[in-house]
Amino acid sequence: MAMRVVQLTGINQLLLASAPVPVPGAGEALVSLRAAALNHRDVWIKLGQYAGLKFPCVPGSDGAGLVSAVGSGTDPGWVGREVIINPGFAWGSDPRAQSAGFSILGLPREGTLAEQISVPVAQLSPRPPHLSWEEAAALPLAGLTAFRALFPRARLRAGERILISGVGGGVALVGLQLAVAAGAEAWVTSSSEEKIARAVRLGARGGFLYSRAGWAAEAARAPGHFDVILDSAGGEGFGTLVDLAAPGGRIVFFGATRGNVPDFPLRKVFWRQISLLGTTMGSSEDWAAMLEFVSRHQVRPVVEATFPLDGAAEAFALMERGGQFGKIVLRIA
Repeated sequence: MAMRVVQLTGINQLLLASAPVPVPGAGEALVSLRAAALNHRDVWIKLGQYAGLKFPCVPGSDGAGLVSAVGSGTDPGWVGREVIINPGFAWGSDPRAQSAGFSILGLPREGTLAEQISVPVAQLSPRPPHLSWEEAAALPLAGLTAFRALFPRARLRAGERILISGVGGGVALVGLQLAVAAGAEAWVTSSSEEKIARAVRLGARGGFLYSRAGWAAEAARAPGHFDVILDSAGGEGFGTLVDLAAPGGRIVFFGATRGNVPDFPLRKVFWRQISLLGTTMGSSEDWAAMLEFVSRHQVRPVVEATFPLDGAAEAFALMERGGQFGKIVLRIA
């Protein structure tokens, strides 16, 4: 049997192809996907800007669907269940950091931009019933990354003030939603007034245009310094975040899209007792806790646009142009 997949055959070479339906091995389940979502990781793979590239490959880390078959030694009760896929594989036994064998679905393992996928049943969880297929597909990578960053790493508590930079991206946006649900006072930055306005409608107290000179001084005056700052950019602007952190504050970051930090203000960090916390993805325990939190607080990921599977090229183009507010999702029949 054959299925349709979105395949990268080389750098910037994206096509809709036919591939054999995978056969689930021992301990695995075959999931008939109903929806899959894009991440910037998929764009970086397409552009040849990601480690460990291999072609051809099927990208995609996020997906949700229906279990249609299981491999040997697997509980047949999985068949027919509506599931969401944990995209982090082989975290390991240490909750503090991932193992050397850790990987993310979509490279090197074939990803979710396909009609069907085979994964270990240990990667599957019930789809949160309050989420549509599209919302469920939008949650995994961004939700897991944001949850671990805010809670196991930064220890965000109700009543604390948090600044989330670059709102509109998947992790930053679900991070805003999680922080608001946890009772924190959330503020955001963006280069777009429209995105700030949309963030306010999701519960942010307000925001700042980081493209405007003097924005950090404005933020320091009102609302004041921040207990937690969530960032994925790094680069020259990271020093400004140090200035905005309250004494004893925590800056948690999961990316460096603007590169390394030049002339880093080490004296400010140690004198003001600021913690710098790196993070990426999360453990299986983080995954379970994230799903419980999302279900308890009825958090719904923001879906900006949806496309059919054969509209994948258009979906990638939208993400490459930037400017989206929320996740880009592919519906899979």
